[in-house]
Amino acid sequence: MRVAIAGAGNVGRSIAQELIENGHQVMLIERQQRMLRPERVPAAQWVLADACELTSLEEADLAGCDVVVAATGDDKVNLVVSLLAKTEFAVPRVVARVNRAENEWLFTEQWGVDVAVSKPRVMAALVEEAVTVGDLVRLMTFRQGEANLVEITLPPSAPYVGQPLHAVPLPRDAALVAILRGKRVLVPSPDDPIEAGDELIFVCTAEMEDAVRAVVLGADSVERTRESR
Repeated sequence: MRVAIAGAGNVGRSIAQELIENGHQVMLIERQQRMLRPERVPAAQWVLADACELTSLEEADLAGCDVVVAATGDDKVNLVVSLLAKTEFAVPRVVARVNRAENEWLFTEQWGVDVAVSKPRVMAALVEEAVTVGDLVRLMTFRQGEANLVEITLPPSAPYVGQPLHAVPLPRDAALVAILRGKRVLVPSPDDPIEAGDELIFVCTAEMEDAVRAVVLGADSVERTRESR
């Protein structure tokens, strides 16, 4: 992929380095001269420009990017970059960094954002994921709630432990995308049995979360979860 990242601070550079190591082409757009540090990510294309200016984005050929990441430390800038990327350049995928939790409600499709990443939310989700067994944990939201990445760690009492995946009647709009078992990442296949302690990673719509929980953890799990909250 060709990826443009607005903001060459610690967050932007970290994302750039990760993507480059995975074989992608990365362009870092930074408006402050003092933040231009090509030696820190030498494999990236560095552009000194204001990512909020239409002409600058045209010169950088933003329309040729598969993904734009708005990664500055200013939520207003990230919203403007996202909106321009989506509406003016028709970039297929726009990911935006949310710096202040109270601004998270603004990061919607109306502002061109496909995925909003809030560090406090991600950290909270990772904490939950690490300690929660027998409940559904939302790891990430895509398209402002249209689809979620969720995780369930199976307790020994889960109804389908020991049975193959094809026996699990998952609801519509829900897909099991990975099984984490110990240090292994397994691509699910219909004949694979699921085991106690497995971390099941699903993509599903928000409306289907309770249905996924009920199937995987048992019909009474939804009510138990609501009572515990």
